[in-house]
Amino acid sequence: MKLIAILFLCSRLLPSLTQEPFSTDIDCNNEEVFKAVNAALKKYNGQNQSGNQFVLYRITQVIKTESSGTFYSFKYEIKEGDCPVQSGKTWQDCDYKEASEAATGECTATVKGKDTKFIVATQTCQITPAEGPVVMKEYTCVGCDHPISTDSPDLEPVLRHAIEYFNNNTEHPYLFALQEVKKAHRQVVAGWNYGITYSIVQTNCSKENFLFLTPDCKSLLNGDSGECRGTAYMDPQLRITSFTQNCDLHPEAEFVPPPTKICAGCPKEIAVDSPELEEALNHSIAKLNAESNEPFYFKIDSVKNATVQVVAGRKFSFTFIARETTCSKESNEELISSCETKEAGKVLECNADVHVVPWEEKIYPTVNCQPLAMDSLRKRPPGFSPFRSVSWKPVGTGEVTTRQLRPCEYKGRPPKAGAESTPESEVS
Repeated sequence: MKLIAILFLCSRLLPSLTQEPFSTDIDCNNEEVFKAVNAALKKYNGQNQSGNQFVLYRITQVIKTESSGTFYSFKYEIKEGDCPVQSGKTWQDCDYKEASEAATGECTATVKGKDTKFIVATQTCQITPAEGPVVMKEYTCVGCDHPISTDSPDLEPVLRHAIEYFNNNTEHPYLFALQEVKKAHRQVVAGWNYGITYSIVQTNCSKENFLFLTPDCKSLLNGDSGECRGTAYMDPQLRITSFTQNCDLHPEAEFVPPPTKICAGCPKEIAVDSPELEEALNHSIAKLNAESNEPFYFKIDSVKNATVQVVAGRKFSFTFIARETTCSKESNEELISSCETKEAGKVLECNADVHVVPWEEKIYPTVNCQPLAMDSLRKRPPGFSPFRSVSWKPVGTGEVTTRQLRPCEYKGRPPKAGAESTPESEVS
């Protein structure tokens, strides 16, 4: 097969990407483009353990981007050749199989060119078997191992379990997400045995800030990638009771991620009087009063700064000033709205972190306070507080249940929980 004939089969160009000022269209007959496609196709053929190599049919879309190096993004079509993957030949030495017998496919890839090297950053290939898409058939051997479609909904719980298993059992600092299911097969036993081969890709979510994958976790163009092979047993109650997996990671250390304008998992400043901060402040002062050995309750006087961070839930971090009140713990079961601050009472400066996990209906506050000199604070009107009052009730290690009062609703002590007139809601 002649390479020149292949190069002239390319049909069109990728429209320019207006969002990237350094991106330009490039002719797919360009020699550098062919080298990039050659690197991508060799990598794809090298990942297959059996069957025949695929041969380039045509390049259909190309764009060149200058960003921390030269990147080529393109699509290309392939056809099954007559050379086995274990033959030691390159795809250029192979001919196409007969059209009726050849599988076909389309690949989307991004390749970085550096000096004379071309490194594949990402690649996804969709392969269509020679006889068309895979369909479920009636097999004479009911208990035998049969291939199933990689798009089968039955694979979803197995793949979800496999990704969680990988993220929980690897020392990589970032979470990985599913990229592509390459092969799948199933055997009917007293339940089902599954076998899967799939690729994974690194996301922007670090394990330090995220306990598990969320919609904020996006695949990195220049992140690490890998391929996994796993087996799972699902019992008749649809529970995965046995699972083994082996994964090979392919670090892309030479890539420098382009600068990002948005950091989904980074702390973001919020206004100290923001309504979304109120719940975290209520839990913080409740935590402070619950753990303090002082005979009088403290209430929040002012908030100095605050941030919120998207983790597995949301994490609020802030600094506030707390003043001693006239309400003693001996005479009052809880801090109430009528508790006034002492003119010469103690003053604390506190740093708090509050982790809110709404789907578990749990809040985990941590508060550290230091005494503050009285004359370093400006005096405020008696009874002033950013939020009217809070009460506390411990419900387990690190968890606090609070009761918030509407502004100016009660002049005395609020009704106890469970009373008919109690308007407040409890958050645990």
